[in-house]
Amino acid sequence: MSVPIPQSRTVDQVDVRGPRFAAWVTTAVLVVVLIVATFSVPAAGVLLAAQTLVFALGAVFGPRRSPYGLLYATLIAPRLGAPTETEPVPPLRFAQFVGFVFAAVGTVGFLAGAVVVGSVATGFALFAALLNAAFGLCLGCRIYPLVTRLRPAST
Repeated sequence: MSVPIPQSRTVDQVDVRGPRFAAWVTTAVLVVVLIVATFSVPAAGVLLAAQTLVFALGAVFGPRRSPYGLLYATLIAPRLGAPTETEPVPPLRFAQFVGFVFAAVGTVGFLAGAVVVGSVATGFALFAALLNAAFGLCLGCRIYPLVTRLRPAST
């Protein structure tokens, strides 16, 4: 996704492989949440709460300082060549926020005993994570330009 950048400021960029790695890890965690929910709804709620925290950290600190981003930078990136493609950080942070919202709803659902709410919210987060991991399609990143147009312009 290429966004024109004004000359006076630059947007931080990251290697696209980092967020895709994070999406694969997220996909695995969310699949485990749904499997665990069939045996223990409270355990699924606790596991999803941990993923919710990961989303929150990614939304606040960005992809490089999120837990999965740090894991990628420490274990995976040193073994790869230089990045050939980058993407801007703000849409990724927004995508993490969207993931946070779905995971938070799912966590509350599971912990309150509303298994359907927890499962559906987890399923939506899983769908978005899998799209990003398998196909490089970040739904939150696609929605980000629309949301930025709704915000009032700053002077």
